[in-house]
Amino acid sequence: MTPLQPAPDTPSKPGAPDPDLLIFIRHGQTDWNAEGRMQGQRDIPLNSVGEGQASGNGERLKAFFDREGLDPESFDFVSSPLTRTRKTMELLRNTMKLDPAAYRLDGQLKEITFGAWEGFTLEELAEVHAELVRQRRADKWRFLYPQGESYERLSVRIGGWLQTVARPTVVVSHGGVFRVLRGLLEELETENIPKLAVPQDRVFVWRNRRFEEV
Repeated sequence: MTPLQPAPDTPSKPGAPDPDLLIFIRHGQTDWNAEGRMQGQRDIPLNSVGEGQASGNGERLKAFFDREGLDPESFDFVSSPLTRTRKTMELLRNTMKLDPAAYRLDGQLKEITFGAWEGFTLEELAEVHAELVRQRRADKWRFLYPQGESYERLSVRIGGWLQTVARPTVVVSHGGVFRVLRGLLEELETENIPKLAVPQDRVFVWRNRRFEEV
């Protein structure tokens, strides 16, 4: 596995959540991802590329479990309830020769909602909301999407979810969710969190106070 950068060298802050083993997978590609549309909590299905990415992540996860001698039955498998994450979970579990339906849902793992901006590209929004797009660019962490959330508010939601993780867990969720999750665990500067890359064909493993890619 390849360590992600940056990784922390300092011990946890008192009370900071720090699960022993947490595996994160982003859902596969959708047509809206490919078109650069703000997706948020709109329930957009995987496209054929995304289905292949989900199955590929199942292969990566199975190889990791085999290499590390881990029993999938000892893990909690949990997904955001949106269609694209559920399909991703089912495809990867099927690839791992596990019951595709044997996982649970948690509404706290839904993507950040972009509110009234969902379905639009930034280019389209800049034509009618140029000042708001400028404000977003200047402070993406605190920018409150019209009728939606900010990354700052999403971080509170995901921080609450993180406190519930009581055993090794595989989670399938969204790009924004992983950004704030990584920000919380690695104690990153908030202005950097919304800029983190979250590829859809990788498995991210948190252990020993760092993330690694599978």
